[in-house]
Amino acid sequence: MVRCLQQFSESSWFVSRGAIRGKRGQLFALSGALAVCFAGLLLLSCSVPASAQVAEQAPVQLVKPAGNDRIVARLIAQLMPKNHISAQVLNDKISKRALDLFTKSLDPLKLYFYQSDIDEFDQKANEIDDMVQNGDLSLAYKIFGRFIQRVDERVAVALELLDGDFDFAKDESIVIDPEAANYSKSPAEARDRWRRQIKYALLDLKDEGKVGDEAVDQLRRRYGRYSRRWKKTDSDDLLEMFLTAVTNGYDPHSTYMSPSTLEDFQIQMSLNLDGIGAQLREKDGNTIVSRVIPGGAAAKHGKLKSDDAIVSVGQGQDGDMVDIVEMPLSDVVELIRGKAGSTVRLGVKPGGVGNILEYKIVRATIALEESAARGEIIDHKNPDGSGTLKIGYINLPSFYLDMDAARRDQRDYRSSTRDVRRIIDDFKDKSVDGIVLDLSKNGGGSLTEAINLTGLFIDRGPVVQVKNADGSVQQYADEESGTSWDGPLAVLTSKFSASASEIFAGAIQDYKRGIVIGDPTTHGKGTVQTLMNLGQRLFGNNRQNFGALKVTLQQFYLPDGQSTQLKGVLSDIILPSITSKMDVGEGDLKYALKHDTVPVARHNLYSMVPADLLGQLRKESAKRIETDEDFADLLRRVELYVSQKDQETISLEEDSFMARRKELDSKKEEDDKLEQQIEDAVIFRDNFYNTEVLNIVAAYIDGLRKQNLAKAN
Repeated sequence: MVRCLQQFSESSWFVSRGAIRGKRGQLFALSGALAVCFAGLLLLSCSVPASAQVAEQAPVQLVKPAGNDRIVARLIAQLMPKNHISAQVLNDKISKRALDLFTKSLDPLKLYFYQSDIDEFDQKANEIDDMVQNGDLSLAYKIFGRFIQRVDERVAVALELLDGDFDFAKDESIVIDPEAANYSKSPAEARDRWRRQIKYALLDLKDEGKVGDEAVDQLRRRYGRYSRRWKKTDSDDLLEMFLTAVTNGYDPHSTYMSPSTLEDFQIQMSLNLDGIGAQLREKDGNTIVSRVIPGGAAAKHGKLKSDDAIVSVGQGQDGDMVDIVEMPLSDVVELIRGKAGSTVRLGVKPGGVGNILEYKIVRATIALEESAARGEIIDHKNPDGSGTLKIGYINLPSFYLDMDAARRDQRDYRSSTRDVRRIIDDFKDKSVDGIVLDLSKNGGGSLTEAINLTGLFIDRGPVVQVKNADGSVQQYADEESGTSWDGPLAVLTSKFSASASEIFAGAIQDYKRGIVIGDPTTHGKGTVQTLMNLGQRLFGNNRQNFGALKVTLQQFYLPDGQSTQLKGVLSDIILPSITSKMDVGEGDLKYALKHDTVPVARHNLYSMVPADLLGQLRKESAKRIETDEDFADLLRRVELYVSQKDQETISLEEDSFMARRKELDSKKEEDDKLEQQIEDAVIFRDNFYNTEVLNIVAAYIDGLRKQNLAKAN
């Protein structure tokens, strides 16, 4: 039996009964690292009055290091170089990265610190490695104290400016791209930036139908809440935030969990997932959906999607909607999660922009049955009119395995491999001509299952290679003779296909066993993380909780030696999509590990992807897309999405602002029609995109038959 490697995903939040009650430090440790900076989510920039001098007040010192913090810091400094896949020593390079990540975790939009603050901190940029090794956390407390001071100054100016008037006819703009923004150099410059932020926020609220005193009062409450939440930060929060900045200097998936976060993580791992079934993350003060969990309440509802921004939450059918912008993510989770059967109402900006839509979702328990593999046979007419083919379509949302039942050697334990095998057997009984395996929304899961599932389509051989921190490479193979399906196979992927999905798709591609169709590349996460309990490391037991280190200790490689890291798996045939343009891949994370290679693992090659046939399929698909009106409309919307996403500034002149918002709303409405979430009862959605997938597969089957290569049954 293939050894099971447990993988930990990017820090995220399940909105469920068992969700982690995370700490504020963790919430901001990765802010700004993912996705687009949405214009509609910029808040809270301000300054001291123009007459004030920069940094004339003494820094606010709200918390002090706990007794064990020095021990934890020194231990992290020892464990990271010893266990991280890169074997990188803790040096000046990591120090500079850590300082950058820490200051941006506090102030991702460069709205609080002055340039003089950053210049002052930069003088210590090469000393953080030495400080952490010595257990010295003084710099973290100094920076945080300065940040609290600046927040107080900014909120005071915000409240003052809200008493004034704003000229919405004036032709001026606001910077929305954090990379294009600069820290203010003077109180006057900071005050002007804050005036524009207030103006933007008021326009945003006006677009939602809130004007006058209602809008002003909402902003006053929002800014006051923001100031109060940071002052509640304790030593655990700050230690987690600072040490995670250090570990993120190695790669974006290595993090430090404080004792309280570790406790909550362990509780979460043991509870059922009651709630809406979504993973959330914080970005620039906003709550963003990072993933909708297959089989959960949100997936059944069908409208909530990755990259949506949740801005308000209401309980029951008519409870008041609570503004959650700038609210700690742990508090947001408390509002959203609840008992199965109860209703929660979410105020959502689809894609993070445009008007707020209200979604009523009935909380539920995620059931394995609802997130399991499902199959359907489609009678597809060839585009050339030559006849009809039976194509078996399998929707696989994750690589799942009932590990407890498998350990007990229960006869009928559930797994993705077993379920897919049953579907294939049914397909063969009904004489399908080819199979499509849809992994386009599959974020990964059990590595064991990825290996075993690959074995349904190949006759023994290596599936994945794993490199350890010492440079050694292990091969994990399908060791079971025979196949369940040796006929034409196509794998459908997207930029959301990650980890185990990439291993499966990459192995099928390396064996030349089938074709990969979809976005230009998959997600690109080719690393394995493990959780190290620090109390266990220090004392050999878990009696004292010192938190935990989640560290990247291994990297995945395909049979041909290419890593899935960063580059992912390239599609054989690319179809246009908006998802391919979203900043949600591994390459969009800061300090992601680089792509590299290991030696090729010897394996068989199948003759199921002839080069001439692949070239022909690409040309024919491109011709169909070129003349298809739906694809032409999609390409127009992709171009609009990219142009909006890449904007560095937004006009604050009201007519221009509202015209842009209307354009975004119109685009989003069309996108919803195109990319509607698959409802619980639907396996294959009959739209123009999927029709082209079947056109490609049908031509693929015919091409293999003409070369006497196609096999079935």
